[in-house]
Amino acid sequence: MSDDPLTLYGVSVRSRLLLGTARYPSPAILAQAIRASGCEIVTVSLRREAGGGRAGESFWSLVRDLGVRVLPNTAGCRTAKEAITTAQMAREVFGTNWIKLEVIGDEDTLQPDLFGLVKAAKALIDDGFEVFPYTTEDLVAADRLCDAGCRVLMPWAAPIGSGRGLANVFGLRALRFRFPDVPLIVDAGLGAPSHAAAALELGYDAVLLNTAVALAHDPVAMARAFALAVDAGRAAHHAGLMTPRDMAEASTPVLGRAFGE
Repeated sequence: MSDDPLTLYGVSVRSRLLLGTARYPSPAILAQAIRASGCEIVTVSLRREAGGGRAGESFWSLVRDLGVRVLPNTAGCRTAKEAITTAQMAREVFGTNWIKLEVIGDEDTLQPDLFGLVKAAKALIDDGFEVFPYTTEDLVAADRLCDAGCRVLMPWAAPIGSGRGLANVFGLRALRFRFPDVPLIVDAGLGAPSHAAAALELGYDAVLLNTAVALAHDPVAMARAFALAVDAGRAAHHAGLMTPRDMAEASTPVLGRAFGE
């Protein structure tokens, strides 16, 4: 677990790994995976049919036992209006102004609708929410979201659940360079611990993932592996990665080398 805390809307956490809570084999395995990961923030989608029922009470009991912070999301929302309504319901159910804002614009890739996202973010921030927008690496959209009042950005690595890793390293690097002081959390598309390490090596502040852990053969072991990868990536970024070269460079100096006759 990283020694340098990450601050999100005034809340400091030590872990730079955030986990989703869907699709685990059982609540018990979910709880074990969260403990193994060391994460302090978990995301949960509001299911309107069970928001105030037994399922919601069961989840709250699990969260209280684990001592983690809940980040509700607007998963599945296709319009700004739907996302705003869902966020308002989530605030009532979970008692937090934090919201992971998703406005999906494409059915095949689940790519965010950036126009609807900015519209919803403005409305929710005006309503007192602290918004974590699920976005792309688009610089213009990032500018608009920050102008709207977002103090965190969550660009995707690849389509949700694809496990493809960092599909546009150039774009993610450019986003990091453009917004050096904004917490950036890579969200969606990470399939292996090495993907998470690569994101932290780029200078990203954290990663959020779900499928790669929940659907692993051993979710608990995979959660632990991702935690180690995040710490390794963060440490490597601070240590200073070597610059790639086009040509070889001998690691052993030529000067003083013994030559044969």
